[in-house]
Amino acid sequence: MTDATTKPTIVLVHGAWADGSSWDAVTRELQAQGFTVLVPPNLLRGLTDDAAYVASFLAQRTSGPVVLVGHSYGGAVITNAAASGGDVRALVYVNAFMPDEAETVLQILEGSGSALAVADPTTVFDIAGYPGAPEGAAEVFLKPEVVHASFAQDLPEADRWTIVASQRPASLVANVTPSGAPAWKTIPSWAVIGTDDRVIPVAVLRRMAERAGSTVSELEASHVSMVSHPDAAVAAILAAVASI
Repeated sequence: MTDATTKPTIVLVHGAWADGSSWDAVTRELQAQGFTVLVPPNLLRGLTDDAAYVASFLAQRTSGPVVLVGHSYGGAVITNAAASGGDVRALVYVNAFMPDEAETVLQILEGSGSALAVADPTTVFDIAGYPGAPEGAAEVFLKPEVVHASFAQDLPEADRWTIVASQRPASLVANVTPSGAPAWKTIPSWAVIGTDDRVIPVAVLRRMAERAGSTVSELEASHVSMVSHPDAAVAAILAAVASI
């Protein structure tokens, strides 16, 4: 157990179509409780590169124990980064992907009923090229109607429009890169499940959490539960802290 006077650093990793501001409410509450909180950028360019960046961030920006938290695609990133940088003692997944080795995000969503698992991606995404993109790669933006109906449907309308305007797109490469050896096999994990998640359906979230042996908490919330119900994410993080 960590000495009671030494609080772990809490590192929050955002997902696709978001940035560090998606963790603002959680960050403020944890800081108010005396924790050091860091919210690195997630590059959203591909799982291998994104995980390497977060691992490097952990190695250089933290000392002592770390609780590593991921939302959505950020869950896949922390799964790959946790064993490669920093002293990560606990993982917290908030409506997040928890891939096993060789799995991709796309494979996890296939046949799940996800609002994003559609035959024609152009019905839910706006797709644009970007400088330096690998062959066949492009950025994907959520169409406004997807944000309103399936991504953040439990937020006030003005907040949903802010997400539409400020979303950080992910490269198509991010969803098709096979995951490496999962850190959740060796590091204890907690999973927050929003039961009205239409991006990662609840059955998928439950299956991944059960496979990982995670401590699970559920609430009625959308995919962005850490925005609509930050208290649930904070509670899971504090439970992880208490276990160290």
